Amino acid sequence: MKNRSLRLFRKLHKWPGIVIAVLAILFALSGVVMNHRSLFSSVDVNRSLLPPGYQYENWNLAAVKGNLVTQDSSELIYGSIGVWKRNGEDFSDFNQGFPDGVDHRKISKLAQMPDGDLFAATLFGLYKRPAKGENWEKVAIPIREERLTDLFLKQDSLIVLSRSLLLKSANGKDFECIRLPEPEGYLRKAGLFQTLWQLHSGELFGLPGKLFVDVLGLVTIFLAVTGLLHFFFPKIARRRKEKQKATQKLTAARRLNLRWHNVVGYVAIAFLIINTTAGIFLRPPLLIPIAYCKVGLIPGTTLDNPNPWFDKLRCGTWDEELGKFILSTSEGFYFFNESLNEKPQPATIEPPVSVMGCNVLQQTAPAQYLVGSFSGLFIWDIRKNVVVDAFTGKTPINTGGRPISDHLISGYAETSEGDHILFDYSQGMQNLGENRNWEMPANILASSPFSLWNTALEIHTGRIFEHLVGPFYILYVPLSGLCLLMVLISGFLIWWKAYKGK
Repeated sequence: MKNRSLRLFRKLHKWPGIVIAVLAILFALSGVVMNHRSLFSSVDVNRSLLPPGYQYENWNLAAVKGNLVTQDSSELIYGSIGVWKRNGEDFSDFNQGFPDGVDHRKISKLAQMPDGDLFAATLFGLYKRPAKGENWEKVAIPIREERLTDLFLKQDSLIVLSRSLLLKSANGKDFECIRLPEPEGYLRKAGLFQTLWQLHSGELFGLPGKLFVDVLGLVTIFLAVTGLLHFFFPKIARRRKEKQKATQKLTAARRLNLRWHNVVGYVAIAFLIINTTAGIFLRPPLLIPIAYCKVGLIPGTTLDNPNPWFDKLRCGTWDEELGKFILSTSEGFYFFNESLNEKPQPATIEPPVSVMGCNVLQQTAPAQYLVGSFSGLFIWDIRKNVVVDAFTGKTPINTGGRPISDHLISGYAETSEGDHILFDYSQGMQNLGENRNWEMPANILASSPFSLWNTALEIHTGRIFEHLVGPFYILYVPLSGLCLLMVLISGFLIWWKAYKGK
């Protein structure tokens, strides 16, 4: 019975292991890059080296998030392509001063102060371009968090949002950091998805946790390589059987290789199983049952934060008619009083917003907004408590926010000519008025590569294989994860049964 089960475990370890080894190496390498975005932020990948679907066409792929018509009537467009100055069909580079790497030119929002100074919210901090300056300069802000999600004006004050905090400045220099008050009925809980995400990356335990997960990635590569070597050693030995001395060396090398494969494997097995299990729940279909689950905060982790809005803020605006701040968060829309010192009120009726966040929050009339995300585009009348689908004119049935809809709204612009333009992530530019679209000029295409971090993300999630397997790429992570778990567990059981006694 023991020999039969041992043979079964060896088959489960050997053949799936050969298949999963290359994918495991891809998971590990891409994971290490993703864990250190700032370290690799200056490295880009030419889009021509990537599969079809990663090339810009008609301003798709979130190329444009929005635009800003400045005080001198110039028009700036911004988004994943950085900042460009538009003059009709001509576009000139406006990115001077940003560090190297397209990641540093991913702009969440632009705003202009009354004195003419321009401000940009980016992935790596706040930047300012003086009214008479020719370069963007990084602005020191009193928070460690660099990833900024939005900025807007309240009368003459500049409001800056990170994913956790709100900053306020009357002059664009001296910033006051404001920790927003907790909402009514606030419970100190975090999303299960967010907890598993941070566990999988190691971020749950800060930098030491991320470095530990990096080590697990290196261990994964080591196990994959030594496992493949163990499989190919006999074939190499048979080819060299006429050389007795070489064969003996190969045999000794194979034994040493197997010994280290086993030692490293059983030392790291528990951590590898936990990390792999967390990973397979971060993509559909296993993501679906946990998407809206809440769990208690794990003491001592980064999620155990006294800030009730930690990692929840997405975008916002000041509404003069209502005399309130409107903030879009991962928990929904909230209204804050002018002094930001009272408990915020949740919106009773609100537009659907995808879990990926709100991309458009554009005022169209007093207390009325155009709200866009990957869940679609909606007209939100706050006074009347009405939400209407902008395409169908119907009230949405489910206001929970589908992950994606038929309209993946990634940006919106009101041009200096009066055109209203939507930007769809897949289809690109859609002029809602006259049927005139801008062509993407060669200078923008040449200056807009793909970041190494985003390339790693596409590999890690399997989206880079979509052109080969179509929509089935969605199963890449869960199936690969289950296969890897089978290889890990069967490998441990082989060691336990066959080697522990010895």
